[in-house]
This record gives sequence, structure tokens and C-alpha cells, in this order.
Amino acid sequence: MNHRIKRIIKRLIKRNRQQIVYIMAGITFILVMASAAYTIRQLYIELNIGGAVTTIAVVTASPKPSQEKIFIITPPPEQEHPVTDNYPLYNEENIYTFLQGPKSWERRIDWSGSWGKEFYDGGSFGGFGCGLCCLANVYSTISTCQCTPVDMYKFTRKNTGYGGGGAIAWDYMDTALTKLGFSTSLKRKPRSYKAFREQIAEAECSIVLISSNNSRCYWKNTPGHYVTIFSYDKDTGTVFLADSGDPDHNRQRIELHKIYKSLKTASEWQYLIAGNYNSRNDIWKHRKSDGNWVKPGYIQ
Repeated sequence: MNHRIKRIIKRLIKRNRQQIVYIMAGITFILVMASAAYTIRQLYIELNIGGAVTTIAVVTASPKPSQEKIFIITPPPEQEHPVTDNYPLYNEENIYTFLQGPKSWERRIDWSGSWGKEFYDGGSFGGFGCGLCCLANVYSTISTCQCTPVDMYKFTRKNTGYGGGGAIAWDYMDTALTKLGFSTSLKRKPRSYKAFREQIAEAECSIVLISSNNSRCYWKNTPGHYVTIFSYDKDTGTVFLADSGDPDHNRQRIELHKIYKSLKTASEWQYLIAGNYNSRNDIWKHRKSDGNWVKPGYIQ
């Protein structure tokens, strides 16, 4: 067998001698360049072709341990707000803050929509839609999806016990967000502001029920109203407020302690903590916030 292999190699070399010269020159160049970093071993085979001795080198190379390069891949630092499918560290421009009422729509204020003047199941959306605006704010801001308050109204009518035509209850909001892929927790007002602050600081965002019957430090003539709060800032003690009922309050930073003082204690629950979003648990995955509404230019 060895003699047969040698005969085959002889024929190949005899027919392609010029090409082999080029190949050998290339191998020599590679060996010179690699010798600084590799230990080169060569096995020589000598063949006598037509009276001339031709040497073929079979080359092996292994890295020198002293010059071995080690690449270390360091994972990025853990984000302040760990997320699954969420927007990483969203800025305030990316926060959705829908308005609910007809006056906002008449003035074509950013975030207002035609839903403000419309009736659904016998009720005026401008009168009852604050909870639906909050749900739409949470879903469109925290997830990778988008919707309008009207889209959210239809979703909750279909997928929870919510009957429509009036204010949505806590349990239906909690059910809706769970089916949309969020981890949630309904909360009662804690005895200490510190405990409340710690919960809000750890949350992605929260839906809060406020009432001027508890405090008039910020809201007036407001017996009960859902608002959404985002992005707690520990340096200023403030949160970013989405208030669908008041364009002057909407998209403002407010001291968190004013929220705490205004929590509606007459309700069974005072706020809902929304945690991470997981698209695998989202039964809707609504991709667009289409409709007749005033979309700000800074929202993509």
C-alpha cells in the first residue's frame, strides 16, 4: 500500500511541479509568520523524481503555552430594572401616557384620542376610561407591544369578567395584565411611607387609585381616579406620572409621598404593582397602537 501511495504522489508532483513550488513557498511564509506564536513540527518525506530529490513537508503547529492568548467575555452589568422582554431602562419619552377625556380631544392635545367623545356599552369613555388608559400605558411602555385604550377596552371585555360601560375593577385589571404576560401584585396602603417607597422603587411601574377625600395635596374634586406611575427617582423622591384625566398633570414628575397621602383607602385595594413582562405568557401580543388619536412626534 505504501508503494502505491508513493507512486500516486510521484505522478501528481511530476504533473504539477510548478504549482507545488508555489504551494511550498506559501507554506514557508505561513510558517515564518506563525513561528513567533506556535511551535512548528515538520515531518519530511523525500521522493526521488527523475533523479532529483523532492522534499514534501507535512506541517503541524501547536500554540506556545507561554504566549497563549486568553479571551475573557464579561457579561454586561445587571440593569437597575431587570427585565425579560421589556424595554431596557426606558427613558421618559418612551413612556405612554394616554388621555381619556373629550376636552383633550377637542383641543387635539398629544395623547388624546377620539375615544374621549365616544360611548361604549352605554357609558362615556371620558367618564370611566382612566383604568383602561392605565392598562394601555403599562402594556405599551413596558412590553414590546402597543395598543390604544380602546384596544385595551376590547381585550378586557373579551378576556376578563369586565362587563364594560363603566369603571374597571382591580381584579379585572390584575387578570388582564396577567394574561398580557406581566407579573402583578395587588396592594393595600402600608402603614409606613418607607415600605410603600421600597415597593414602588422595585416595580417596573404601578397603577394607583387616588382620592382627594384622603388628601388634597395634589388632586382636587377627585373622589376616585386611576393613574399610572413610572420611573421612581431616589435622588428626588419623585415618579413620572401618567394622569389620563388632567393634561396639566400628565407627564409630570410628582413627589411620591403625595401619591402615598392620596391613596384611596375606601377601596379594597389601593395600588397594583406591575413587574416583568414575558412575551411567552402574553396571549394577545398586540403590535400597533393604530387609531384616531394624537401621537407625539417623539414616539416611534
